[in-house]
Amino acid sequence: MIIALTIGILVGGGTYLILQRSLVRIAFGVGIISHAVNLLLLTSGVPAYRDEPLGGRMDPALAADPLPQAFVLTAIVITLAVTVFLLALAVIGRNDNTHRIPETGEEHDR
Repeated sequence: MIIALTIGILVGGGTYLILQRSLVRIAFGVGIISHAVNLLLLTSGVPAYRDEPLGGRMDPALAADPLPQAFVLTAIVITLAVTVFLLALAVIGRNDNTHRIPETGEEHDR
């Protein structure tokens, strides 16, 4: 119940941040929602649904399911790449709302 409540709070907070105008807040919102999805994937890895990962070496009740762990590891790498990309866009586009065209030094005939 506590994990489900934590996932709900993370999804709510991430959704709130994604709905903001600042690209930095959107990047943090994507990160928070990815943490919620990672928790959801880890809680779905109940060992009763699959056979033990190492046959004959450990008790199936004690074995962890490696598939959700692999999914979470992949999701962490993808989230890191998306966060870096969003933060790079935030740095590049910080002065994007100017109304004046910057001077280029070129002469134009009018």
